Amino acid sequence: MAKSSSLAQKAILDVVDNQIRDLNPPATKETFHRLVSEGVGQAEARRLIGCLVASEIFKPTSTRDRFKTADGCPPACPGESHVSCY
Repeated sequence: MAKSSSLAQKAILDVVDNQIRDLNPPATKETFHRLVSEGVGQAEARRLIGCLVASEIFKPTSTRDRFKTADGCPPACPGESHVSCY
């Protein structure tokens, strides 16, 4: 595995671990415990959840969606004020 791929995998597993620890979102810990109770090993459960995290991270780039702020508007360019998109 390439070094950058290994670093990305570690970063995603760190996200999974943080989500489980912080209960943010709670579904991550619930899913982890459900998978383990069904016989999936802890490392494999973390990997599977990491696949979902990775798909959410890369979804905007794969669908070519533009980044939008919380109000649904595209961000203003540096030096510009936020323009209403409504």
